[in-house]
Amino acid sequence: MALALLRSSLRTSTGLRRAATWQHNTAPAIVPVGSKSLRTATSAKREHAETDNLDQKDLTKQKGDVKPGYSASSTDEDVSLFFRPQQVGAYEVPNRLVYAPLTRCRAIDSNPQKNMIEYYRQRGAGSEGGLVLAEGTVISDTGFGYSHVPGIFTKKHIERWQDVTKACKDAGGLFFCQLWHVGRSSHADFQPNKAAPLSSAAVAAEGDIFTPDGSKPHSTPKALDKAGIAKIVDEFRQAARNAIDAGFNGVEIHGANGYIIDQFIKPTPNNRTDEYGGSIEKRCRLCLEIVKAVTDEVGANKVGIRLSPYGEFGSVADDKPNATNRYLTEQLNKFGLAYLHMVEPRIAGNTEVDVTDKTYNLSHFRKLFDGTFIAAGGYNRERAIEALQKDHADLICFGRHYLANPDLPKRFREHAELNSYNRDTFYTNDDAGYIDYPFLEDGIKK
Repeated sequence: MALALLRSSLRTSTGLRRAATWQHNTAPAIVPVGSKSLRTATSAKREHAETDNLDQKDLTKQKGDVKPGYSASSTDEDVSLFFRPQQVGAYEVPNRLVYAPLTRCRAIDSNPQKNMIEYYRQRGAGSEGGLVLAEGTVISDTGFGYSHVPGIFTKKHIERWQDVTKACKDAGGLFFCQLWHVGRSSHADFQPNKAAPLSSAAVAAEGDIFTPDGSKPHSTPKALDKAGIAKIVDEFRQAARNAIDAGFNGVEIHGANGYIIDQFIKPTPNNRTDEYGGSIEKRCRLCLEIVKAVTDEVGANKVGIRLSPYGEFGSVADDKPNATNRYLTEQLNKFGLAYLHMVEPRIAGNTEVDVTDKTYNLSHFRKLFDGTFIAAGGYNRERAIEALQKDHADLICFGRHYLANPDLPKRFREHAELNSYNRDTFYTNDDAGYIDYPFLEDGIKK
């Protein structure tokens, strides 16, 4: 799990568009409650291909609405790598599979609903004690860029989440809340009093966004001044406290996927000339101030962070991503975080690309980071096994296939067939494709 670089395919029967692609916690914009159709906005084009040496292996692809296969070379011994304990900050998990932070758009008017209780109860039960990351959860009223994603900044939000966290934890999951502010990946229609969205610079994201009134170009954002930056930092701090009060075991700071923190980290769009722009150190300042505020509030051993060093979703870009993220990783080491969660370079928005630059590899940061390292992006069972064998990561994050198979650890262990995922239900507002994927004992044959 957000998520994304979403493209649309024409649904001729209705003239509406449905999402054709999807990625962890990169959200679409959706139509009003009650509609089963959705539209998506196009995003910036990726300008360069990047590689990860895990792509060298000939693997059965797990894409589309087909049942994914497994390599015949996988053995029980290989699969056993998933079921070794790992420390995650204050906690120990019994397996190496992580449920990704997946935007699902079921939080009507930003409030968790009853079906979210069942959804996360299922994920907690199926995780077998593993780490479950909640979908991106908005930290303040300026943080929205999509309809019906959850918030964590009002009393009602906290109260609604309490039932959800109890269900997930009682079922066995270790439950972290992903703290999210979209920054300029928004529109004035989502903002209080239709104000401009907030960002590092007054530069609009490329492409359109689907608002409650239809598809529109992204609004030109307001460049945050120092007071505004301090307010964002404090909103992350307060959201972390709210998440703990709501019953989460910990929090993940969303610093990836072209959202507000990423808009400061990367020189595109960050064209500032003050202490928050220019050099690598200055561009990383906001991120590190947020990490300090959140860790001071709830404890570093309950805090993780997600970054996408090579990602360009939301028309962000960094021409020196390795240098930027080496510095950032070194600084993050000073906090003693529960984990560092990074997106693989092979992921371009929500699609997978061939990577030609072999220097673009998460291994740089995995080796540099002192704590638990999570890798996400394009993983199937075979890739994950290889990643663990090569010490590429401690934990592997799974999205679509975990979504469609709440008991993914059991299916991996038993070499069982997987349920197919249904893209058409990823972002709709009802229970279909949300809480009705069967568990193995419900009749799915091995």
